[in-house]
Amino acid sequence: MTLTREKFIRMLQAAATTIESNVTYLNQLDAATGDGDHGTSIVKAIRAVVKTMAEATPDQTLKEMLFQSGWAAMGEDCGSTSTLLGSLFMGMSEAATSDELDFETVKSVFHHGLTNITRQTKAKVGDKTLMDALIPAVEALQKAADLPSAFEAAAKAAATGAESTKGLVAKFGRAKNLGERSIGHLDAGAVSMAMIFDAFSKNFP
Repeated sequence: MTLTREKFIRMLQAAATTIESNVTYLNQLDAATGDGDHGTSIVKAIRAVVKTMAEATPDQTLKEMLFQSGWAAMGEDCGSTSTLLGSLFMGMSEAATSDELDFETVKSVFHHGLTNITRQTKAKVGDKTLMDALIPAVEALQKAADLPSAFEAAAKAAATGAESTKGLVAKFGRAKNLGERSIGHLDAGAVSMAMIFDAFSKNFP
C-alpha cells in the first residue's frame, strides 16, 4: 500500500474540514491562555495548504506541491501558526522523492517535516505547545509496523500528547506569562495538531 498525491490531498481536505468545524472551540481554548485566535489562524493556514495542493497542475510533482503549499501557509498572516505549519510542509517536501510514497518514504517525509519545524522553534514535549502532539505523532508513525496502522498510531499519540498539555506549565508564547496559572488548560495548538492527525487516520486510505 502506498500514499499517493491524490490520497494525501483527500486527507488534507478532511483535516481542513475538521479544523474549520472546530474553529470556535479552538479559539475558546486559546482564549484561556493566549490571544484567542488560534482557531482562526490555523484555519487560514491549512486552507492555504489545501488550496495550493488542490490547484496543482498534473505536471507538478508531490515534492513541488508540498513545498509550495508550505510557502502558501507561511504567506498567511497568522503569526507562529502559519510559520510552523508552513515549515512542516516545506520540510516534508525534502523527502517526497516521488508522487507515490511507500511506507519508508512516508516515515521520512514526516520526519523531515518535524525536523524543519525544530529549526523554527525550540519547543519540545512538555512545553505546552503543538509540539506536544506533533512529536509523539511522528515518533509513533516511525515505529508503526506498516502504513495502514501508521496514521492510526500517530493519531492516538497526538491525542494523548494534546491531552497531556492540560497538566503542563506553558513555556512559550503569551501563555508563558501565566506561569502555573496555565495549568488546567489544554493547549490549542496541540489540540488542532491532534485533530489533523485524527483526520489523516480516519481518511486513509
